[in-house]
Amino acid sequence: MREDTTPRSLPGVPRWARNAATGAALTNVPSALWRLAVALGVPVGLARSEYDAMGAPGWGSLALLALSLFSELLAFLTLGLVRGWGETWPRWIPYLRGRSVPVLPVTVAAGLGAVATSVYGVLFVYSAFHAEMAASAWGIWLINATYAPLLLWGPLLAAVTVHYYRRRSGPVQPAGSSSLPGT
Repeated sequence: MREDTTPRSLPGVPRWARNAATGAALTNVPSALWRLAVALGVPVGLARSEYDAMGAPGWGSLALLALSLFSELLAFLTLGLVRGWGETWPRWIPYLRGRSVPVLPVTVAAGLGAVATSVYGVLFVYSAFHAEMAASAWGIWLINATYAPLLLWGPLLAAVTVHYYRRRSGPVQPAGSSSLPGT
């Protein structure tokens, strides 16, 4: 198992875990950009009635923007499972700075997030095939293309969560020792 040696990675974090965390963090970007386009009134193949139902552009745009920002924030937290700020509280957080981040609450939250995002992804795909939406053929294709990456969010988050838990709760080895026999 090769470890990633980029400056932001931690010792013991293999490349697959870093890539999975990055992938999980990026799964929301296409759908967030689609919602931003709808919020701004950009034509994305939807009928005017669909924009009106969402209140966009207008006050409904705030809900679309809030949803996009919230989902991006949650997705970004996945990176904490493979970076230093997921093990030690950053110095800009008062009272906690420099202290160890507790493993169990992070693992439980990330595990629940993996389940929730998996269920959301499956429900979205199911509803996309059964919903009656007033949109052009390319509009339906665009919605499916921008939301399809969300199917990967849950499984990627689950894999990184399991790795985080095993890495953080495993036996501590003395400095200079190796986990590989004969090395």
